[in-house]
Amino acid sequence: MINLFEYRNKEAFKGDFEGLEVFLDDIWNKRERLISEEEEVNTEVQRFIQFIHKTNELKSNKYVGVIHYDDKRINLLPKIFYDGSATCNDTRVEGIQKHILWYLSYCRKLKFPNYQSTMGSMKNDFFEVIIYLFAKYTRELLNNAIYQQYEEINREVHNIKGRLNTSRYINENLSRGRWHKVNCDYDAFVVDNKFNRIIKYVANLLFHASKNHENKRFLREILFLLDEVTDEVVSSSDCKRITFNPMFGDFETVRDYCQLFLENSISINYKNELKLFAFLLPMEYLLEDFIFGFIDKEIGTLKAKAQNSSTYLDESKTFGLRPDLCIASSNKEFIADTKYKIIYSESVDAKRGISQADLYQMVAYAIRFNVPDIVLLYPNTINDYSKEEHQLKVLDRLADGRSINIRTFQLPIINYEVLDTPVKNDVDLEECFYNIKDELKVRLEEIFEV
Repeated sequence: MINLFEYRNKEAFKGDFEGLEVFLDDIWNKRERLISEEEEVNTEVQRFIQFIHKTNELKSNKYVGVIHYDDKRINLLPKIFYDGSATCNDTRVEGIQKHILWYLSYCRKLKFPNYQSTMGSMKNDFFEVIIYLFAKYTRELLNNAIYQQYEEINREVHNIKGRLNTSRYINENLSRGRWHKVNCDYDAFVVDNKFNRIIKYVANLLFHASKNHENKRFLREILFLLDEVTDEVVSSSDCKRITFNPMFGDFETVRDYCQLFLENSISINYKNELKLFAFLLPMEYLLEDFIFGFIDKEIGTLKAKAQNSSTYLDESKTFGLRPDLCIASSNKEFIADTKYKIIYSESVDAKRGISQADLYQMVAYAIRFNVPDIVLLYPNTINDYSKEEHQLKVLDRLADGRSINIRTFQLPIINYEVLDTPVKNDVDLEECFYNIKDELKVRLEEIFEV
């Protein structure tokens, strides 16, 4: 097992070094593009890992997750958890992966089952934990009721049912002396529908990728329950087109899990063997989604809107402005931007690690959105958490000296106890982060003057 932290440590790779690089290039070109990756759309060389050919070493870039290659597993871990003075043992890796799961549980596009977000018997492998949560929840749901919906069926029948397909009946039946059978189009309430095909495809994909016996058992049961469903290759865009009425609201979680795997997981078959499986997420996107979801769910006195893209920097509407969060309290509006960067690490740095380009961006937001209160939100790190507020004031001379107030804060998003506590079977994810959840809530209420 290799543990790589974003832009930090390097580790030697003993295996097919060039083969891994080729596979990652293939993954990069097949992946789903996120909004945050627009600047990299035309880049064909993968950005997941840096390959140092002189020493056969690997170094992680900005993605977090796991890569399975042959019999090796590469954990890509967030840089905020990097401690150069400590050994990253199995317990620490488990703790970091629990944090990633906690962040994911608040993401607005991914609805994790909250009824029992437990770790089960999963250890040391973030990917296996995700599979466990999906497989356990889906199996229990399908055991109670398999999703059925009306779909249009085109079939030969003895009696007219639904709508007679006249052209097919004339061309395929009447002209061939098979007049006693008619071609009809009709709606039927069926199990073999698009959504169940998505579940079956994802379950089959994960079954071949997982090495955990409990996961395989759950997935095998899902495939057995969906045995009559047609095998079909699907994509994440198919998930996005699936909608449910309130009667089937529980299936939304399964759909979101399937979308999670299809957007961020890539498997490549080579000579009929699964050579590689990767589950990768851009951490900056995950942090932004987590903070929005946390405010939306935990702080009812704040109203948050994400990524308003209707405003442009120029009048010709060429350069768009898209702040992470537009937040309104009872008496004030804010623009907030999450920055996945490490600040306050150098006490001699007058800028405290804050990028000048970020400040330029915030001034543009304030002017074009007519909101003078700007907040920059940074994560704390394993070695540093400061409650210090760094405040800057910018005078807009074009607006009669109106002031723009820019404040920067670190947010407490790391539970240090979780990092050093071994995973217990059936431990509740929400229980693990109960204390840090309250601390983060208080911090955000202070920042936005609730």
